Amino acid sequence: MREDGPKRRAGPPPIKPPSIRERAVQFVRGKGTVTTAEFQAIGVHRCYLTPMCEEGLLRRVAYGRYRLAAGERDAA
Repeated sequence: MREDGPKRRAGPPPIKPPSIRERAVQFVRGKGTVTTAEFQAIGVHRCYLTPMCEEGLLRRVAYGRYRLAAGERDAA
């Protein structure tokens, strides 16, 4: 008998971890205002923050401080 690959376990598929964007949005929903240092502590590098602001997920409220954009707050 020839095996073509690793055997799959029976049961539900493995749970995929949240993406960086999902992790950031969930974190801000829980805290309100989040600093760049707090994002980095949960594994969201600061290089992701500007694109998330440009896409309308986050809003920069001060130097190094972010909140959810108005549309994201309403979607919660």
